[in-house]
Amino acid sequence: MYNTILVPLDGSKRAEVILSHAIELAKKFAAKVILLEAVEQKLVYTGDLEVSAVIKKDEELASQLNTAESYLKSIKEKLEQQGVQTITRVMQGPPVEAIITIAKDENADLIALASHGRTGLARVFYGSVAAGVLQQADRPLLIIRAGNL
Repeated sequence: MYNTILVPLDGSKRAEVILSHAIELAKKFAAKVILLEAVEQKLVYTGDLEVSAVIKKDEELASQLNTAESYLKSIKEKLEQQGVQTITRVMQGPPVEAIITIAKDENADLIALASHGRTGLARVFYGSVAAGVLQQADRPLLIIRAGNL
């Protein structure tokens, strides 16, 4: 049923809640797991009266990308110790866009992710990756609410 399972992570323990589910499915269907982290350049408010923003320097972005690669490598090792074929992808850009793009590029049969469960103003200000993926995905989704960790 599933040959390829895409698991987006963001470096948080809450996002990792999905891993036990993905591992179980991967073992059951002998599926490969693709771990993805999207690194997004952030705009920083400078404090000027005018609306202005500064894009993080290239060195800072490179550091974020390296951190994401190291993080995914450590998760990959844990999955492979459990017999799950795993590959990693780090992509620069907005998380929802990255998830949809990699799902299509890698022909993922399932996108499995944890929702942080933000509501109200937190959801307005931070957005909801899960909601964005739900609106745009053209393939099955497994969304687990991470709850309070």
